[in-house]
Amino acid sequence: MSERRSAREILTLVADAGSFAELPCPARRSGPDGPLGWAGYDAARARAAERTGEEESVVCGTADVGGTRAVLIAFEFGFLGGSLGERTGDRLEAAYAHAREHRLPVVPLTATGGSRMQEGMLALSQLQRVARQSALTRAAGLAQIAVVRDPTTGGGWATLGAGADVVLALPGAQVGFAGSRVRPADADPAAYTAESQVAVGSADAVVDPAELKEVLGSWLRLLTGGPAGRRGTRDAGDRPVAPAPVPAALGAAGLPVTGWDAVRRARDGERPRAQAYLDAYFARRRDIGGDRCGGTDPGGMRCGFGERDGRTVAYAAQTGAATRPAGYRTAARLIRLADRLGIPVLTLVDTPGAANDAEAERQGAGAAIAEVFAAVAAAGVPVTTLVIGEGGSGGALALAAPGNTWATPDSYFSVIAPELAAAILKRPTAEVEATAEQLRIRPQDLVELGVIRGVVQPPDHPRGAISPPPPG
Repeated sequence: MSERRSAREILTLVADAGSFAELPCPARRSGPDGPLGWAGYDAARARAAERTGEEESVVCGTADVGGTRAVLIAFEFGFLGGSLGERTGDRLEAAYAHAREHRLPVVPLTATGGSRMQEGMLALSQLQRVARQSALTRAAGLAQIAVVRDPTTGGGWATLGAGADVVLALPGAQVGFAGSRVRPADADPAAYTAESQVAVGSADAVVDPAELKEVLGSWLRLLTGGPAGRRGTRDAGDRPVAPAPVPAALGAAGLPVTGWDAVRRARDGERPRAQAYLDAYFARRRDIGGDRCGGTDPGGMRCGFGERDGRTVAYAAQTGAATRPAGYRTAARLIRLADRLGIPVLTLVDTPGAANDAEAERQGAGAAIAEVFAAVAAAGVPVTTLVIGEGGSGGALALAAPGNTWATPDSYFSVIAPELAAAILKRPTAEVEATAEQLRIRPQDLVELGVIRGVVQPPDHPRGAISPPPPG
């Protein structure tokens, strides 16, 4: 179990020294023992206040976290289990309204058992208020980063926690919709942990408390576009958001001679992969994890936000393996989030194709790929694409930006793998190489056909980083 901290302790842990300023609390008057007249409710609140020093289950204010100003919402679990009641809802609504008025990201630091039974359905309905405030803040182009502590269950997890753009969790924290006293007796307790929520894609990372301020500060800088902050599809000077620069090629410079030569080079195990490109492109970066639908694809897709030349760029990068449905859904999540925050997107295409096994079909492969096509097509921010290896059919094309796709010399892009094309055409294996030539899948062929804009070369190439194909 994670170490439990009070609201003030967690605020001290994440906020820059001396920067926290508590927001004024709305005053709500109610009858004796609350809106339901629950016998002993006033006495319970009085005991909670005496024990914790707080008047309610949340403390809201603004603070700098690693130099970025944010609205912090810290739950006090010692106050009636961090439960949500009408007064809690008042405070949360005021905090979100303040964030929108002052253009600040919101950081819920949750530790809650859910809604307050002594207020019945009036307490449960506070989740609708929270959801509304979160939606308004999302529509305003402001980021929400949750830190889920021990425990975070019930409606608090289903709104403030799991509903955030990025979810960080403390090690060993109990995290799940069902609390320990209401879940089935034979339920596996490991399923209700921070680590389990990361494994199934419902949270992005488990963060050690000693590293929380640095990690949270890094996320806040990235999702606010840097120190100056830039939100929406236009920058602070009302100019369109500039596209992400095309990365330089990291592999060989010479263009492939034949179609099969292009395939062979793209499949070379020594060719640079997404990890090398991301490391070379970004000064620092943070991955998001999971599709929020119960899945992850760490072996097929890397998604996140990084800093490039002082500004934030989002990335969705295929790793060279067949991409699984969870990978596509994670990429779609990334692109939609970047679009809402006004952050340009870089995609790296490198896959033999989408995973096509029976399990991938059961996981909704077609629908997941459709999500990525739709996210790229609907993006108001610019998307830049570089094909760095295999570009296998629709599973690769889904990530490609129409009109702004480039390729490296050791890549190819094809409607179908040459081997599969030959099989469909009922050609013998000996004709696979000739089929590759007919498909015109070399980078220079793709430029000539108008499929890509150009071939990207290594920085020291005599023609420069981006060169047209040679004549013929």
